[in-house]
Amino acid sequence: MSKIEHKYYISPSILAANFTILGKEIQQVISAGAKSIHFDVMDNHYVPNLSIGPIVLRSLRKSGFEIPIDIHLMAKPIDKLVCSFIKEKSNCIIFHPESTNKIEHILNKIKENNCKTGLAFSLSTSLKYLENNYILKNLDTVLIMSVNPGFFGQKFQIKAINRIRKIRKLINNSGYKILISVDGGINANNIYKIAYSGADIFVIGSAIFHQNHYFETIKEMQLKIIRAKSDILSKNKN
Repeated sequence: MSKIEHKYYISPSILAANFTILGKEIQQVISAGAKSIHFDVMDNHYVPNLSIGPIVLRSLRKSGFEIPIDIHLMAKPIDKLVCSFIKEKSNCIIFHPESTNKIEHILNKIKENNCKTGLAFSLSTSLKYLENNYILKNLDTVLIMSVNPGFFGQKFQIKAINRIRKIRKLINNSGYKILISVDGGINANNIYKIAYSGADIFVIGSAIFHQNHYFETIKEMQLKIIRAKSDILSKNKN
């Protein structure tokens, strides 16, 4: 497990962006304070929707975007996709445990190529995979889906809060420095509660890209994250 500086940040999901001006959209959220970009890959088999692939990532890199880009694979099989996204300079590859019967092999493949790893959990997916110490110690991120995977614009499902708390406790007890990412339905009204529950990375699509002012939107949510983390520290001191 590589050392990770513990950070809390917003990762805009470009699935909700205007693809006719994708480069401009990404530049605007970077200027507004985004620390990474979330890139959803859907194959219309594993989930009932079809999105973007390695060629789009290649275009972004050729256009000069150096911001970390996290790849969320909602596809099956994933072996060739993992290799393709490594080649196109992804920074983190996140996949669902149900998408392969070779989880450890895939994690090793990603790590060997100096790319970070992540495992994604839908609301119906058992957390038993995190009981495997080999898997756990080779993760950089655990992504918790707070909506049904495959579509943007869904409402945050409150039962995800308990999953965040449970995984936060598990990670803290393990001693590994693994970040918790939450994806789906996050907005200015619920981000404080999500942050307070233990999330580190906040994947946000519609609540950013469907607003008129990205800077103000991201800034408001960043301040709520900071307040939640500050409240946690204050609580722990008492």
